[in-house]
Amino acid sequence: MNLGLVAIGAAICVAFGCLSSIGESLICCHSIDGMVRNPEMQPKLQRTMLLAVALDESTAIYCLIVAILLIFVLGGQVTA
Repeated sequence: MNLGLVAIGAAICVAFGCLSSIGESLICCHSIDGMVRNPEMQPKLQRTMLLAVALDESTAIYCLIVAILLIFVLGGQVTA
């Protein structure tokens, strides 16, 4: 297996993990906007926001795990 392909795959995983932070900020931004516009919905919006942020963060963690596995497992199997 080519080491360059392993590096590209790991870089794609890291990029998607970084894009996850943009998703988290959008989730929080829109949830806070909804809480400001409709204060009586605050508990429901906060629960939904926390669940969405947790799911988004797990996606980033999965991307990190895949990148680490690509580097250390497939990177160690590269033959010249």
